[in-house]
Amino acid sequence: MPLYHTLGKIPHKRHTTFKKPNGDYYYEQLFGTIGFDGMSSLLYHEQRPTQVAKVLESINVQPKIAVEKNIKSLRLKGFSIPPKKDYLDSRTPVLVNSDVQITLAAPQNSTTDYFYKNADEDEVLFVHKGTGTLKTLMGNITFSYGDYLVIPRGIIYQLEFDTVENRLFIVESKSPVYTPKRYRNHFGQLLEHSPYCERDIRKPSELVTHNETGEFLVKIKKQGVLHQLVYASHPFDVIGWDGYNYPYAFSIHDFEPITGRVHQPPPVHQTFETNAFVICSFCPRLYDYHPESIPAPYNHSNIDSDEVLYYVDGDFMSRNDIGPGHISLHPAGIPHGPHPGAMERSIGEVKTDELAVMVDTFKPLMVTEAALKIDDGKYWNSWID
Repeated sequence: MPLYHTLGKIPHKRHTTFKKPNGDYYYEQLFGTIGFDGMSSLLYHEQRPTQVAKVLESINVQPKIAVEKNIKSLRLKGFSIPPKKDYLDSRTPVLVNSDVQITLAAPQNSTTDYFYKNADEDEVLFVHKGTGTLKTLMGNITFSYGDYLVIPRGIIYQLEFDTVENRLFIVESKSPVYTPKRYRNHFGQLLEHSPYCERDIRKPSELVTHNETGEFLVKIKKQGVLHQLVYASHPFDVIGWDGYNYPYAFSIHDFEPITGRVHQPPPVHQTFETNAFVICSFCPRLYDYHPESIPAPYNHSNIDSDEVLYYVDGDFMSRNDIGPGHISLHPAGIPHGPHPGAMERSIGEVKTDELAVMVDTFKPLMVTEAALKIDDGKYWNSWID
């Protein structure tokens, strides 16, 4: 998100001495992506952020693939993923390729005794159930039902839940996650036709600085492995920062749907983009207002992309027997469209209350063993009359 932000104390000029009240120095860190060409921030630490005291065992977290080349449409019952106390243990990859990993999680713990960093991927956490606080080295963000939490790679964070029943839909991206380019002018400002604007973006607002030394466990995901490092200083020792690279929240309830006289194509629902996939938000909205319009989506062929829909709440007009937490996968290569009777039912309707998140990938998705365990096994032929 190309939007400048600053929190805490920073020096007047970058890359200059910045002294503590006792005469010691704060330690500057450049935090950026894509070499020195992407968005970045400058962070100022109480302690050197480079102090690794121990390297513990590493754990393989690479998803186990069940179907590498898939042509079946699938319906996964996401709420069948069992809750687990630990946040990382609860993360269950279901659909993956070399660009993206789609994961479900149902964590119960409100706090953890470790810190987490994804060194390979930006993360977009969609909060289906639960409330709490995203705690990061760059400040805190409160979250609740319907929030997207966009966490750039390399951010050290913890999730603190106020609730026990929590459900997350997580998208991990090998390439940076941005707001769609067509929504922005060449300065980066969101334009008038964008379905949301800068005031809808919730940036870190509370910077809590821990100037502590000791042993602090940081779990780092890199190359499909969860490494465990013990740092000699608290990861949240930042006293100030500024720049463009930071976590933020955006609520799906603040997305303003674009409608028309006849059915609008899926790109009008686009919320985020990468160079390998897009994320869209399907929100409550008025239907098309042409007197002979068909509100249900027309049949269409996924030739270039796999389509994943995560159903959140409301009336899913184009599908039969779909409920909250279900995931549909429509693979590239075969057409898909409304279920039998859905088109006819939609005619004359004036609005929908559906709420869903869509991920369209430009490479085929592989199906994990965990996904097959929650697949209903019959969705692929549910279009037969």
